[in-house]
Amino acid sequence: KKCSKNSLASRQSFWAELNVAHLDHNNVVRVVAASTCAPASQDSLGTIIMEYVGNRTLHHVIYGNDCKTAKKKDDGPGCGHVSLSITEALGYSCDIAAGLIFLHSHLIVHLDLKPANVFITEQNVCKIGDFGCSQKLQDHLSSGPVLSQQGGTYTHRAPELLKGERITPKADIYSFAIT
Repeated sequence: KKCSKNSLASRQSFWAELNVAHLDHNNVVRVVAASTCAPASQDSLGTIIMEYVGNRTLHHVIYGNDCKTAKKKDDGPGCGHVSLSITEALGYSCDIAAGLIFLHSHLIVHLDLKPANVFITEQNVCKIGDFGCSQKLQDHLSSGPVLSQQGGTYTHRAPELLKGERITPKADIYSFAIT
């Protein structure tokens, strides 16, 4: 991932992605390497290299773009609308919950959890990715709450964030529940 140094949103996204650089969990896309060095002639803040997880997401599985694992509802040709088995749905849910528990234990709130940001590996493991909107919260001893900023996907944002209230891990729980 490369980010333009001339765009405020791009700079914020770049630094947010680096919030998770030191974390290592089976259900979180891992940062392999990062560099904030770039030639002055380039319009780049640096580079973040993430682990390869493929391009299959929970969005593909839920909304019918993935013929690999899900069973079709209508038995017709093509991928069409699909139905996950209870075993698949529970497995994916447990993976996502484990990733969120880990992130929240490190005071990271994702703030853009949605099916398109949950990657599914070839081993059928869900990994939470795309931390461009994430926030590192202060510990309880630090001063002041972090107030909600714009960003993330409107349809998956918790109501309290839409109202500009303080960011808490509950926002991710809401997004997870509607996913």
